[in-house]
Amino acid sequence: MKSFILPLATVVTMVVIAGGAGAQAPAGVGTEEFGLTPRQLVTSIEKVEARISRCMRAQGFQYIAVDYMTVRKGMSSDKNLPGVSEEEFIGRYGFGVSTMYTGKPPQLAEGYSPGKVGLGERNVRIFHSLLPTDRVAYNHALFGENIGATFAVALETENFSRTGGCTRNAIEQVFKPEQLNASYYNPKDALINKDRRMKAALRYYRREMRKAGFDYDHPDQVEPDFRDRLAVLTRGGTILVEQMTPEQLSALEKLQDYERRVAAKNYNLQEEVFDPVEAKIEEEMYARKVK
Repeated sequence: MKSFILPLATVVTMVVIAGGAGAQAPAGVGTEEFGLTPRQLVTSIEKVEARISRCMRAQGFQYIAVDYMTVRKGMSSDKNLPGVSEEEFIGRYGFGVSTMYTGKPPQLAEGYSPGKVGLGERNVRIFHSLLPTDRVAYNHALFGENIGATFAVALETENFSRTGGCTRNAIEQVFKPEQLNASYYNPKDALINKDRRMKAALRYYRREMRKAGFDYDHPDQVEPDFRDRLAVLTRGGTILVEQMTPEQLSALEKLQDYERRVAAKNYNLQEEVFDPVEAKIEEEMYARKVK
């Protein structure tokens, strides 16, 4: 029998139509990060920032609590550069994980830095006013051992496991214990994954990724994998690029090349298959019947 390959647009149409309407989201499961509602997200950000400020003050440092819009701007800066589309960004920098790594504190970043944006301009100025030795102590108090784990970045990636210092202390007071684990999964996404249309889309995604030589079952697995790989290579982000040995630099370059290739394939499959199906299911989940 002669085999043939359906166009991606046909695959998406078949998957969306085949499933029918899915179940509505249970009460309490929102559309934002960690399954929060928009109002809960605003409140949580404000509470965390206020607690970070108090914690830093107790340790002898000034930190101005950042407002919701600034943190949100940091979150939306992920894979975003002025004048560069997301597709172009992915092609040049992958996810911006290993390709943008310098090992420097976010406040000293030049150009792309969601972490720096999320800290707010006033806190960046405070950091720059400090002596070099005090900068190290300041960031240790604010971030702990991993200076790249800012609140905005951790919130956007839905992974608080690398946070430390006053940032972690504040998060622990606001978010639930289970949300602090690296294994925590957004309940909204978990519900979407149970829909048979998404299961069909994920089978297609898994098959196409393996054809390309990449061992991933879900788009949500990809970027965290690169963050884990980079953390191993850089000892949790504590090694400056200019301090790397030739072997470390070679390993970083290989990781960067791999990240670009995986990100490009992942992006294409998300845009053409995964995202349309996810959007349809989410629309149905949060639809409200008009009486």
